[in-house]
Amino acid sequence: MQLRLATLAIFLFSSVLSFAQDVEKSSTKKSVLQKPSRDFVMLQFTYEGWSRPDSVRTTGFGRGFNGYICYDFPIGKSNFSFAAGIGIGTSNIYLDNQQIILTDTGASAQARFVNEQQDYKKYKLTTAYLEAPFEIRFFGNKENRNKGFKMALGLKAGTLVGAHTKGRRGVEGTKLVDKENTRRFMETWRFAGTARIGWGNFTLMGTYNLNNLYKAGLGPQITPYSIGLCISGL
Repeated sequence: MQLRLATLAIFLFSSVLSFAQDVEKSSTKKSVLQKPSRDFVMLQFTYEGWSRPDSVRTTGFGRGFNGYICYDFPIGKSNFSFAAGIGIGTSNIYLDNQQIILTDTGASAQARFVNEQQDYKKYKLTTAYLEAPFEIRFFGNKENRNKGFKMALGLKAGTLVGAHTKGRRGVEGTKLVDKENTRRFMETWRFAGTARIGWGNFTLMGTYNLNNLYKAGLGPQITPYSIGLCISGL
């Protein structure tokens, strides 16, 4: 009788142990099959600045916004991946008691930054680019990229889709806006190096253009850059 009870106890214990191992394997398999966050969306809020000659004066807080949809391709089973995407990048730069003359004609025509000819309260240059970002990414937590350390180095290429100057002034108590919408004299393409570092869904980011804002000989040598916060996920 005791032998039968012992045999039955061993059988039950073995069955429970086997069931527990099957559950653990199933849970592990499910975890492996779950797709981690690919940082599908990137939203960037930036401070915009220019590396510029002394003849060009800026003021205030230049600001920009970039929005990208990206796809992430893991590199083997490592913590690295390659990502590519598409989106829009915008920039607003305010001039310090200056305006841009864009109406010159003839062989010497170019974008000229001169002292204000009107008493503007604010005068800015706004640009918008259709861009494609490319990144090599590192994730400290490759199973859940919404958590843990992350960093990325990359390059973005963009084509200019819009540019305008806007000046606000008052005349006899009436607010007037002078707006000039033109891409004249500006480089059609821009290329910039990019970097991001942070934790979870938030990273500090920076960019620096590899070419100038204006075409050679058609404006001052201005190289845009930006620093800011990137929110990523999904």
